[in-house]
Amino acid sequence: MRETRDEGEGREPIGLAAEVEAARERMAEIYGHSEFRPGQAEAVGAVLCGRDAIVLLPTGSGKSLCYQLPAIEAARRRAGTTIVVSPLIALMQDQVGALVGRGLAAAALHSHQGKEEQDEVVARLLRGELTLLHVSPERVARADFRRVLERVRIALFAIDEAHCVSQWGHDFRPDYLRLSELREHARAPMMALTATATPRVLGEIASQLGLRDPSIVRAGFDRPNLRFEVRALRTEAARLGALEQALEADSLRSRRGAGRAIVYCSTRKTTERVAKALREAGVAVGHYHAGRTRLARERAQQAFEVGRTRVLVATNAFGMGIDLPDVRLIVHFQTPGSLEAYYQEAGRAGRDGEPARCLLFFGEGDLATQRRLAERSASSAALDRRRQEALAEMERYARATDCRHRRLVSHFTGRADEPECGRCDACRDEIVDGVDEEGHPAHDRRRPIRSLPAQSLEAIVSAVGRLTRPVDRLGLARALRGGRAKALARGGLLGLPEYGALADHDEHSIIAAIDGLLAAGRLERVGRRTRRVWIPGKPVRSKAARRPGARDDGTELGEEGAGPARSRPGGSARRADGEIARALESYRRRTARSLQWKPYRVLPLATMRAIERAEPETLEALARVSGVGPMKLERFGEDILELVRRHRGRDSD
Repeated sequence: MRETRDEGEGREPIGLAAEVEAARERMAEIYGHSEFRPGQAEAVGAVLCGRDAIVLLPTGSGKSLCYQLPAIEAARRRAGTTIVVSPLIALMQDQVGALVGRGLAAAALHSHQGKEEQDEVVARLLRGELTLLHVSPERVARADFRRVLERVRIALFAIDEAHCVSQWGHDFRPDYLRLSELREHARAPMMALTATATPRVLGEIASQLGLRDPSIVRAGFDRPNLRFEVRALRTEAARLGALEQALEADSLRSRRGAGRAIVYCSTRKTTERVAKALREAGVAVGHYHAGRTRLARERAQQAFEVGRTRVLVATNAFGMGIDLPDVRLIVHFQTPGSLEAYYQEAGRAGRDGEPARCLLFFGEGDLATQRRLAERSASSAALDRRRQEALAEMERYARATDCRHRRLVSHFTGRADEPECGRCDACRDEIVDGVDEEGHPAHDRRRPIRSLPAQSLEAIVSAVGRLTRPVDRLGLARALRGGRAKALARGGLLGLPEYGALADHDEHSIIAAIDGLLAAGRLERVGRRTRRVWIPGKPVRSKAARRPGARDDGTELGEEGAGPARSRPGGSARRADGEIARALESYRRRTARSLQWKPYRVLPLATMRAIERAEPETLEALARVSGVGPMKLERFGEDILELVRRHRGRDSD
């Protein structure tokens, strides 16, 4: 196997031929991106030169363009159709919808279609009308489909999620083992694409697919916007408390706001319990697993994609190929069985390049759960050993005290000299040795617990007495120390007279003091699950009893109850708040509903921000905005210009 690019080794990529430059121009014209991302040009060039290729790029780095651009160029030269093998029907439908939305001739062939629709797709293929055809590996294995392939001209075979071909991988699919037989029916290059593959799995991919001297194209695994954390939590109650805290810290509890969260569980029963608990706690949440009906899964996914729910609890049945740019938080409620599975799922966070968190809950029970799941599937002794090795590697990662991001990247590159990230809990010296029954950090035995003076204890009680709702101990302690976390603003803690009054005391000592006040009866625990801190005997007001214009957390609402009267700390980094951007956001949601698209497919957030900055007055000016290709210009251009004209200048009024 010949490697054409491996960042950090000083190797030069293959030369950009005229065909690659033409593909770049087509990318700018159709997709609105003027420059290739790392690895894309090399992958496109390899295929256009007729070579096989393995493309190993991180989640969100634009792998699909690596085969879509050569497919477009092949169709323009009448060189044939590109066959894309995808493992999930939902993934096929999503990708085909995006391609058709860009004006490309794409279709899918799968079992959810009626015979008439399938026949029409095959007829279009035979007439040479399709640029790309998406099929499942099971469809490819069928003799009738093989006979169709022999009657058409094929430009490229693209094998998406190619790690499914490896029995050492985490998503093994037996029908992937037959994909090498495609070469018997058409002379065309083959491209295998994946986001997670160790050097061992890369070798398995090349061997099982029968790739001929493939170019291995890969860019760095570093995701500088992701922050990795691990929490050692033994009980489900503790994990629920920590999960609620994480959602609140990232402002993801309510229906309104920017961003989403995915909570991964190992089993269906846990998925349902966690979703139920969050729902009872007032979180807008859906759940997804393979045991639900197809309609229920589709409804849960659609509600999550359009923003009716901002939190989705799911098994690993959800997520492959999901292209949501603004997932701000990924929580693994239970530890998965391998680093490959973990990194692929965690990598669905922050695809827009904005900061995001990946939080892993770990305990001995998770390892036992993974062993039980492995025992249910028939496998060879060698595969059983590999699963045990993978689980041991996962455990080492969870227990590690050195840079987590470096461990993850080194696992895939095989290099031990990867730099520290400076962002994870290990790099920031924030590893928690243990937690209490509520999921809050237990007192670090290496740090002395200092007794607080009487006036400090009075400040704690006074602060709780001023609040309009119960508060968790950790949030209270951080507010009394002067912390600026967003969750404190939501709880009304930043406005307390006692805010920052205990800045001279460490967090652990303040929590110990709160525990002492609880033991003495000066404070009490309330709430069925998180057991927050409150004044004994003081009634907890219901939502209906709170004053008009106040939210559940006691902060004031802005106009029409649409959000806080003042902006959230850091909010501008996640959403564009100007008049033009708000008008565009409303427009894209209406348009997405009418077209049954995802909102970002109409206009990505980055494009809306760019339009707001540019304030284009003509179609020519709008065409120069990154992300506005010819299809969007033709379909939405006049509407966008009208919105810009209508809302220009309002922000300064």
